[in-house]
Amino acid sequence: MVKQLDDNLPPLIDHIGWRLTRLSRLWKAEFDAAMVARGHDWMTQAQGSVVGHLRNAGVPQGKLAGLLGISKQAVQQHVDDLVALGVVERVPDPADARARLVRLTEKGAAALGDSNAIKLDIEARYRARLGDDAFAALEQALDQLSEAGSGTTS
Repeated sequence: MVKQLDDNLPPLIDHIGWRLTRLSRLWKAEFDAAMVARGHDWMTQAQGSVVGHLRNAGVPQGKLAGLLGISKQAVQQHVDDLVALGVVERVPDPADARARLVRLTEKGAAALGDSNAIKLDIEARYRARLGDDAFAALEQALDQLSEAGSGTTS
């Protein structure tokens, strides 16, 4: 016989984690829909995360695994997919003849520009809804929590 736990379960509490998760999901859904509308549906998939880590000169492919927190094999697949789409290219690393840099193509740079515009548009709507002072306070609070990291558990 299985003991019923329903009467003994602790209550579900409303907490900051739920609020942050809900807002993150809403933001991501809005961002993804706008990117799809601009023809960048690939940006809404896992490989799109690579783009945010690329700089003008490019990034060594081996470094992307650490930046993304994923395996080198996953990075390889993402970069292969993005190369096939014409979003990034692999070029020789002038500092290391054995290494390759991953950098944006013109198509990738255009998508990054669109993503920046979308992010600023979403941010402007949040600012308009909260007001300048409350929005600035939210940014400051989020930055403080991020800088503090996970902290310690008691």
